Amino acid sequence: MFQFLHVADIHLDSPLRGLAQYEGVPVEKMRGATRQALKNLVGAAIERAVAFVVISGDLYDGDWRDYQTGLFLMGQMARLKDAGIPVFIIAGNHDAANKMTRDLRLPDNVKKLGHKKAETTRLDDYQVAIHGQSFAAPAVFDDLAARYPVGEHGWFNIGLLHTCWTGREGHERYAPCTLDTLRSKQYDYWALGHVHQLEILHEDPYIAFSGNLQGRHIRETGPKGCLLVTVDDAHRIQVEPHFVDVLRWERCFVDCTDAPTDEEVLDRFNGEFQRLLKKADDRLLAVRVELTGPCQAHKKLAASPERYVNEIRGQAQELGGGDAWVEKVALRTTLPKMLDEALLSDGPVGELNQLIGELSADDGQLQALGNELADLKKKLPPELKEGPDGLDLDNPDNLRTLLHQVRQILISRLMPGGGEL
Repeated sequence: MFQFLHVADIHLDSPLRGLAQYEGVPVEKMRGATRQALKNLVGAAIERAVAFVVISGDLYDGDWRDYQTGLFLMGQMARLKDAGIPVFIIAGNHDAANKMTRDLRLPDNVKKLGHKKAETTRLDDYQVAIHGQSFAAPAVFDDLAARYPVGEHGWFNIGLLHTCWTGREGHERYAPCTLDTLRSKQYDYWALGHVHQLEILHEDPYIAFSGNLQGRHIRETGPKGCLLVTVDDAHRIQVEPHFVDVLRWERCFVDCTDAPTDEEVLDRFNGEFQRLLKKADDRLLAVRVELTGPCQAHKKLAASPERYVNEIRGQAQELGGGDAWVEKVALRTTLPKMLDEALLSDGPVGELNQLIGELSADDGQLQALGNELADLKKKLPPELKEGPDGLDLDNPDNLRTLLHQVRQILISRLMPGGGEL
């Protein structure tokens, strides 16, 4: 029997932009999150005395800004070497062969499989054969797995592959493959990378994404880490997640339906936020808060959004101390339906509502709006126009969301007494 760790998408020293724009953000802890997660991974490998570690691409986030990234990695690989643990790596789209201009020779317990063709390396002590191919360039659209060798009879065969599988939302369609292709190779375990969500795709053979090691933004929510794989003498497999993240991203959904007052809304947020704190496993917590639902309190929320955003941030600081931070607050409540219909049926408010509705339903008009706002976007700070949550004027769905938010604010201000608190 032996154990190994399957990890992917470490994105070492990945930049986390825009951290300092809000009061109370633990910037230094967050910037060091990918490094600390890697330290935790190495510690887990040593504590478990695993036979080896496999890394299925995107060890780095891209070319190093300086050699400190490489030196840090060398230090962690040296810890594994001292424990007698070998490491097998393939490069993915972020650290492809032609993308990296800096390099350091890693300790001799680390084996990186080549990019020109699929390669096989063997661990005789465990009768394990590891097959894999690195990306030669950042964009690889061929089915690399189709050219992998057939597994070696009597050995435990592992395939390392950086792939989109058959396609996953939010991930480029790199090195696509199918179940039939992977099964035809007669491997026991496929260690996949590229998709940042843990997912067991198949159990005969085992095909799994380990997810990324550390969440880096709000699109990477929940626990993050690696997969601990246990193999018995009959090559039967057990797989269990092992979480090593130090910063956890979560969405806090607050259902404000029928909330009569703003105080009730804040009380509901308080309860949901405490629930997230309890399940955070003592990790640093970054939360996006989303308030939704038709309620009488909407009028007050929409009339003074800045106040309630900061009320929520203040409550989060009080509840979480220095270990919790609200990344963003989205106020998406609406008026109760009967009130909404009565106010929006005619008059200036009705005309505005109709105009926004027509604009939202027409992709051509949305594109024209995006073009008109392009100059304004250039004037925004980088943290508001870059990254996974930046202002995307080419995306009709993103523009519809912005129009919905603007609609709520404008209609609230135009309603009788809309400016009162």
